[in-house]
Amino acid sequence: MRLAHLIAMLFAALLTAPAEAGERFRVTVEGQGPDVILIPGLASSQEVWNATAERLRSTHRVHRVRIAGFAGEPAGGNSGGDVAASVAEDLAAYIAENRLRAPAVIGHSLGGEIALMLAARHPDAVGRVMVVDALPFFSLLIDPAATAETMRPQADRMRDAMMAQSAEQLAAAQPAMIARLMKSASGRPAAIAAALASDRGVTLRAMHELMVTDLRPELGRITAPLTVLYAWDAAFGIPPPAVDGLFRGAYRQAAGARLERIDDSFHFIMVDQPAVFGAAVDRFLGQAR
Repeated sequence: MRLAHLIAMLFAALLTAPAEAGERFRVTVEGQGPDVILIPGLASSQEVWNATAERLRSTHRVHRVRIAGFAGEPAGGNSGGDVAASVAEDLAAYIAENRLRAPAVIGHSLGGEIALMLAARHPDAVGRVMVVDALPFFSLLIDPAATAETMRPQADRMRDAMMAQSAEQLAAAQPAMIARLMKSASGRPAAIAAALASDRGVTLRAMHELMVTDLRPELGRITAPLTVLYAWDAAFGIPPPAVDGLFRGAYRQAAGARLERIDDSFHFIMVDQPAVFGAAVDRFLGQAR
């Protein structure tokens, strides 16, 4: 067995060791080459990145993040406090401790918010960032004039109402919810299973955090190349120019950000349009910093 291959296997084994109580995430590492970090969204599994990891592992070292409390992962360090902000801080430490050199970071939904936090608060830690269907302030989808302060009462009510629901009520609502987020019917069972296996407290605190966190004032701190992919489908009932305007306006303070709309897709672009998404990732990784 070649020494490099043995070292890679030992490195991966260390990074996927059982989670400790204080850990915010675990990481699965595969492949060799430039580093790419993949961050899943709210109540999602690392498996949403299966096709992306398969595409990249022959040319890149892929780090798939498994967020504590999501998709059957123990709640660990996410048992209390903020989720996204804390994961972003611990990811910066992970990058430093493992001496990753300018890794590319790709995050979907909540993972996109984490990627933005990481790039804005630790600009020297990342080489480039791709945000997949996430706004720097989630609540703009609810109210274009929203602020963190005006959204807090609604976020509190939503969190408390969902926390009070029975397990049966939450389970019954998941298929319809996932159907609104994922166009691909074949991908929905896995997404539903991941959501049902997620810790309710972690999920609802992360949702609340998204609703009251406005990252727009921080976008100007990002120095890495930034790509934003966002979805549009006729089922949205909103014309493409309106969606374009929403994303352009939200990312106005991110100078040089490259925004690309992916049509005929719901929220899970990597599942609904895998070939188009894969080509976008190839372009993204081909950029020079």
